[in-house]
Amino acid sequence: MDRTVVINLAYLLAGVLFIFGLKGLTHPRTAVRGNLTGALGMLVAVVATLVHQEVVSLGLVIAGMVVGAAVGAVLAQRIHMTAMPQLVALFNGFGGGASVLVAGAELLRSGTTSAQTTALAAAADAASGPGATSAMGLDQLIAVVASGLIGAVTFWGSMVAFGKLQELRWLKKPIHYPGQHPANAVLGALVLALGVAMISWPEHAWLYWAVVLVASVLGVTLVLPIGGADMPVVIALLNSYSGLAAAATGFVLENNVLIISGSLVGASGVILTQLMCKAMNRSLVHVLFGTLGPGEEGATADEVYQGRIKSTSAEEVAMLLETARRVVIVPGYGMAVAQAQHAVSELAKVLESRGTEVEFGIHPVAGRMPGHMNVLLAEADVPYEKLKDLDEINPTFEQTDVVIVIGANDVVNPVARTDPNSPIAGMPILEVDKAKTVVVIKRSLSPGFAGIPNPLFAADNTLMFFEDGKKAITELISALKEL
Repeated sequence: MDRTVVINLAYLLAGVLFIFGLKGLTHPRTAVRGNLTGALGMLVAVVATLVHQEVVSLGLVIAGMVVGAAVGAVLAQRIHMTAMPQLVALFNGFGGGASVLVAGAELLRSGTTSAQTTALAAAADAASGPGATSAMGLDQLIAVVASGLIGAVTFWGSMVAFGKLQELRWLKKPIHYPGQHPANAVLGALVLALGVAMISWPEHAWLYWAVVLVASVLGVTLVLPIGGADMPVVIALLNSYSGLAAAATGFVLENNVLIISGSLVGASGVILTQLMCKAMNRSLVHVLFGTLGPGEEGATADEVYQGRIKSTSAEEVAMLLETARRVVIVPGYGMAVAQAQHAVSELAKVLESRGTEVEFGIHPVAGRMPGHMNVLLAEADVPYEKLKDLDEINPTFEQTDVVIVIGANDVVNPVARTDPNSPIAGMPILEVDKAKTVVVIKRSLSPGFAGIPNPLFAADNTLMFFEDGKKAITELISALKEL
């Protein structure tokens, strides 16, 4: 059998393994198998590529694998689960950066510099016109521009997203400036013009790096004004970008498996982005170019809270839980910050040992990345079957004795369904206010990223437990055991 046919069959097998791997990752019970399936697919792809590309230096490949494995091992050991959003942002960025460098290296290797293409230019100019002097075809040149543009936007956009998630001083809050949208439009037009110029005159390799430079600035300016509340959407979108950049690089290298894997990542990222937007009842355009802030006619915090807040203690909450038949725990970013997931898991076990039914209400955009709460609770060995999404848990709140909200704010704010002028109007929320008693664990009455007060905190059936999430749950467990 022809060697090229064998290589392409190996790439096809790798693509099939990637698809089955993604399928396995859709459920915790099959996630490990799915992860291993995807890893096997990547092993097949790497081996096939090394066999196909005979000029590759195995020494360099092995050296890269050793360095990469060492960095990966260190990150796996040192990164806390609460920092997973930042790590995902870095992974997205590294994928985009790799696409930029690989496409640029292939552009130089293919003989597009003026010194190497002088002879080709004389022979091909008359026959094919502009762009024919390159050893690359037109489709490859377009793919090179796409790799540089999308990859650079992904890398620098991801770096800004990392800074926001890490709450770095200068990036913690959305950054707005006059003429922001027109400036981005000018940058977009400029990068496209440079891309067309590079395709027309590929012998000028500096045009590619000009595309990368302008796209890098565009990546920064696009993500700077986006707030922390929209980070789940941004992370999903940047993940899609990294896949698209990889697919474009696959066309540059004429590598089928890179095209397949990049397309899978790009498509899944787009689908996830749409799901996140739906969960927030916002369009992608609004996320990228709009702002999330208080409405013009919204009530102030003093008007909402003054004289209505009822504080509680661990002992009082423990007495409520002692007689509760059904308890729902609603985690938010406050749980992640306090690293309280293990304490929350222990609380659930203590309640269940007393005959109480316990479930977890999970909002799709709670936290800083898609599935953030699911990841944290899975780390704490909370059974996946107990994690309920909006559609499953909302109809049950009226039959719930106690809801414990840990660090969530906007995703439980009832103004989303009661105030059409609110910036979160229409956003699907966890309707915890319908429960018999709501216990909210927060350090203060500070608003969420929407910047608006939450009437839930002042509701007649709500008790506020002002404490760090982990400390509050630990105190609550101790109080329960003493009853």
